[in-house]
Amino acid sequence: MFQKRWVKFDGLSISYYNNEKEKYSKGIIPLSAISTVRVQGDNKFEVVTTQRTFVFRVEKEEERNDWISILLNALKSQSPSSQSQAAPAPEKCGYLELRGYKAKIFTVLSGNSVWLCKNEQDFKSGLGITIIPMNVANVKQVDRTVKQSFEIITPYRSFSFTAESEKEKQEWIEAVQQSIAETLSDYEVAEKIWFNESNRSCADCKAPDPDWASINLCVVICKKCAGQHRSLGPKDSKVRSLKMDASIWSNELIELFIVIGNKRANDFWAGNLQKDEELHMDSPVEKRKNFITQKYKEGRFRKTLLASLTKEELNKALCAAVVKPDVLETMALLFSGADVMCATGDPVYSTPYLLAKKAGQSLQMEFLYHNKFSDFPQHDIHSEGGLSQESSQSTFLCDFLYQAPSAASKLSSEKKLLEETNKKWCVLEGGFLSYYENDKSTTPNGTINISEIICLAVHKEDFYLNTGPIFTFEIYLPSERAFLFGAETSQAQRKWTEAIAKHFVPFVAENLTEADYDLIGQLYYKDCHALDQWRKGWFSMEKSSLRFCLQMQEVQEDRMHLRRLQELTISTVVQNGEKMDVLLLVEKGRTLYIHGHTKLDFTVWHTAIEKAAGTDGNALQDQQLSKNDVPIIVNSCIAFVTQYGLGCKYIYQKNGDPLHISELLESFKKDARSFKLRAGKHQLEDVTGVLKNFLSDIDDALLTKELYPYWISALDTQEDKERIKKYGAFIRTLPGVNRATLAAVIEHLYRVQKCSEINHMNAHNLALVFSSCLFQTKGQTSEEVNVIEDLINNYVEIFEVKEDQVKQMDIENSFITKWKDTQVSQAGDLLIEVYVERKEPDCSIIIRISPVMEAEELTNDILAIKNIIPTKGDIWATFEVIENEELERPLHYTENVLEQVLRWSSLAEPGSAYLVVKRFLTIDTIKHYNERRTLESIKEGVLKIKEEPSKILSGNKFQDRYFVLRDGYLFLYKDSKSSKYDKMFSLASMKFYLGVKKKMKPPTSWGLTAYSEKHHWHICCDSLQTQMEWMANVFIAQHENDIWPPAGKERKRSITKNPKIGGLPLIPIQHERSATLARRNIESARAELERLQLSEKRDQELGDSSIKERASMVAHCLEHKDEKLRTRTRKHRSFNCLEDTEAEVLPGPQKSHKGLKTLRKTEDRNGRAALDSDSKLPSRVIEELSVVLQRTRTFPKDSQGEQILPKEIN
Repeated sequence: MFQKRWVKFDGLSISYYNNEKEKYSKGIIPLSAISTVRVQGDNKFEVVTTQRTFVFRVEKEEERNDWISILLNALKSQSPSSQSQAAPAPEKCGYLELRGYKAKIFTVLSGNSVWLCKNEQDFKSGLGITIIPMNVANVKQVDRTVKQSFEIITPYRSFSFTAESEKEKQEWIEAVQQSIAETLSDYEVAEKIWFNESNRSCADCKAPDPDWASINLCVVICKKCAGQHRSLGPKDSKVRSLKMDASIWSNELIELFIVIGNKRANDFWAGNLQKDEELHMDSPVEKRKNFITQKYKEGRFRKTLLASLTKEELNKALCAAVVKPDVLETMALLFSGADVMCATGDPVYSTPYLLAKKAGQSLQMEFLYHNKFSDFPQHDIHSEGGLSQESSQSTFLCDFLYQAPSAASKLSSEKKLLEETNKKWCVLEGGFLSYYENDKSTTPNGTINISEIICLAVHKEDFYLNTGPIFTFEIYLPSERAFLFGAETSQAQRKWTEAIAKHFVPFVAENLTEADYDLIGQLYYKDCHALDQWRKGWFSMEKSSLRFCLQMQEVQEDRMHLRRLQELTISTVVQNGEKMDVLLLVEKGRTLYIHGHTKLDFTVWHTAIEKAAGTDGNALQDQQLSKNDVPIIVNSCIAFVTQYGLGCKYIYQKNGDPLHISELLESFKKDARSFKLRAGKHQLEDVTGVLKNFLSDIDDALLTKELYPYWISALDTQEDKERIKKYGAFIRTLPGVNRATLAAVIEHLYRVQKCSEINHMNAHNLALVFSSCLFQTKGQTSEEVNVIEDLINNYVEIFEVKEDQVKQMDIENSFITKWKDTQVSQAGDLLIEVYVERKEPDCSIIIRISPVMEAEELTNDILAIKNIIPTKGDIWATFEVIENEELERPLHYTENVLEQVLRWSSLAEPGSAYLVVKRFLTIDTIKHYNERRTLESIKEGVLKIKEEPSKILSGNKFQDRYFVLRDGYLFLYKDSKSSKYDKMFSLASMKFYLGVKKKMKPPTSWGLTAYSEKHHWHICCDSLQTQMEWMANVFIAQHENDIWPPAGKERKRSITKNPKIGGLPLIPIQHERSATLARRNIESARAELERLQLSEKRDQELGDSSIKERASMVAHCLEHKDEKLRTRTRKHRSFNCLEDTEAEVLPGPQKSHKGLKTLRKTEDRNGRAALDSDSKLPSRVIEELSVVLQRTRTFPKDSQGEQILPKEIN
């Protein structure tokens, strides 16, 4: 009985499939196993093998004849060796059960593939069912009733196997895992190079089996030495892996390494190395670094036979050597100082490489090619700046270029000058670029010292003149002079810019010159490692990446992905009395400040970075991205709908205004990072339209058109778990940005449908709307709707979301839908007034408090803002002041500030509470405490105490008790003579406040108040000194002497998000203690607060009536996470919140009035939203807020390092 199959012949084998979309075959017949092909009647033909005969039938006789003709021709053309070729020896083989097959399958792991065959004889004959390539596979154990099961998972299908024993299963898993690992490496190259026995040990430290190499020095090295070779820079040593960089290892390069070998290479490089100077495999890093630098960069140990030759003699000898087979001679000459690009005297074969090519010396050509940028000194001198004077002079270029006069004005005017300028004869020689009127002129029109260049810009777009296109580049000097040159071809442009960059970029940043950069040069920078002073660094722009080598970094190079920037702002600071523009870049918690040498080069960098950071194209990956690799436009729309649309009926089924949607899309495209959606200004239906239109119009569907048939075919799987597993496999094959965006969108839709009782948008209704968006199909089919509905309903299982995260989402939804006037901020920051030393208008600062800010960070920020330098021996702390200023408590430096502020909601008068930063302890107090620790008790004395509710004391009056502070406990005795205590309190379970409430009628003005979960104790002292002594000793004992960060620990300061007063940045970008700048900040702050207080006089009862307002601030915090926690990518993201941009003002003095205006608007709005003085939120909602806050701060240990999606298969 014939079955219809899709059959394919690729020249090597016949394979047949269920249909043309299938990736894995039902059978394979290799050409080498075929004996003959015969004709049968009824449009049939036979393929005869030694094992069996396969019969195929086609619809037409002509088609049958074509198949037979092609197969017979292929059989005739195959070589006898391929026919007799035996099957490769397998690493692992045996019979396994495979789900879907009745009989056991002979399974073979051979090389980088797993073969599935009906039996062992078929495998030996080359016949198989299908082949599973390991480069796209993953293997895992299966937790089923059958313990011997395991799965090989690929993007298109999962193969479930069952072994006969647990031991056999583990052997298969280990073998497949090893094969997958080996697909990432290429052992063949290593084995070939190790053919030369001297290459089996490191050329530098003699470590065995080295698997790295320097391809220009022709030495094989170990991993440890490879790291130090990289530090030399690619000009001196180009490091590549023998196993992973397979593409670079051509046959000629491998042969070169075999011919030379480590022994011959060391005969030159280590010809004068003494025994006691040798490097050993266990040598420390510093010694290894020094040895490799001396050996190769300085040439300290090399043979000196050629030392007497001049540069000219070396070059002449090199030209003679490259036409002969002896590569060792060429190596010795080149590494002794010969110029690889020296003039040969032949106008056609003008370089040694061309001479070698003419002579057919392939190994010489390979060696010279990998050393084309090498410059080894003739003597033991090497310039730290990069190039020696001699090598700098060795480069020579000359050609006609278009050239415009120098200018310090706008660059656009320079291009106009090109149309009026003739070609100039340009010469690059001796480190100078000179341009002449023509090639006959002897006096240059001008000369540029290459070493003075601070920036080189390469324009990739053609500029057209009447004579045709030209390819331009610009040179910028510290004197604010700019030069524009143009070449007639892109190759000429590249030749000139490479030669120029080679001279002014030092060797430590040589990697930057190897990329296809648009801009390269030197800038001043500050980063989070050192904000105290500006340093010089080397930067280059390559498409949307900013690559840089910083002075303080140990690594060779780093980069920022500009489309992923969270912040890109420009501001003006004053340094040495002069204004200076500074650019701030923040990416995933990393902060970088940069400024140029001149206004001109800064403008060039700023323009290029701003352009690269913007949207460039219609593909998903070309959008401006958030820190989670989700387009900002998607995050913004989701945040807006989450805040304002969860309770809106039929939200995604309503259509917005097409004109408004188009305008919003254009605004996001222009600059999504700075564009904010605003309630009142933007309509909900328009925002939902933006999200739907964006997903529908990107270049490829979010679910990708390539995977469309697989998404649909998954519906054929009836079992839910299997179908969900397929969805997960498809998702893992999506590009990274698609995966992250899909996770965000499906999470949002899952959140929306959980409120379907209110908004009537269940999973099916959402799928009806979004199926055509996510698949990019016109209209939709029931299959597409079912897939999207499946993804929404099974969001938790597909994305492996934990139960507590789902509960958190429910709490968030409940909070948002119940309190419609809740203000939610994407930044997650709360504006709060903090005082310095005392509560007076002149001492207040409005500062941003994030959900993860600790007391140490707040204290340091306030001191920096006020330009206060603590006196030696003083310790400052943040205090919370409550109960109408009757009680105050110092916060431990690790305490979360926002948690404490939110607890004020439970106070009788929350509006009276505030924070103040002031002196607390001294070094002398701590010293005295440490001396007392050696004694039996730390502090003891008679104090008066009153308890609420009364249990241990009779009556309701203050009574004398003898207190002893010891071993983390506070003991109460009836008197000093008592041997048994009446009560013992654990300090860890109590909060101590300075002061006693007046309504307690204390007998003195000084005392402490202690709170535990169920009791309050009011303690009175006889003097202020006694009160402070007890408070200091209790505080130190509570925290086991850990009262301030240990010495040497970096002080916490807000870096990525500056605290602000209104719209003014309060941590100067230039972190220098300038009294003038500090006074200006303070005066601005005071003026702004006075204006705010005049705009709306605060009612004394406002604090009492603002419980709801304070509680609603939690919503500002739901999205914001600690930078430490941000590095742990979560499977389930907390919902994005919308930023109320009415309170967001660009930094800088020029925006101060606008900042005052918008802050006043926010205050008015909050005032209108406040409850009456006796109104309070239900206790249940307060409990919910506490749960939410805990979720934002801590995660279980087992969630660390989790990712949004399971690990990629490939």
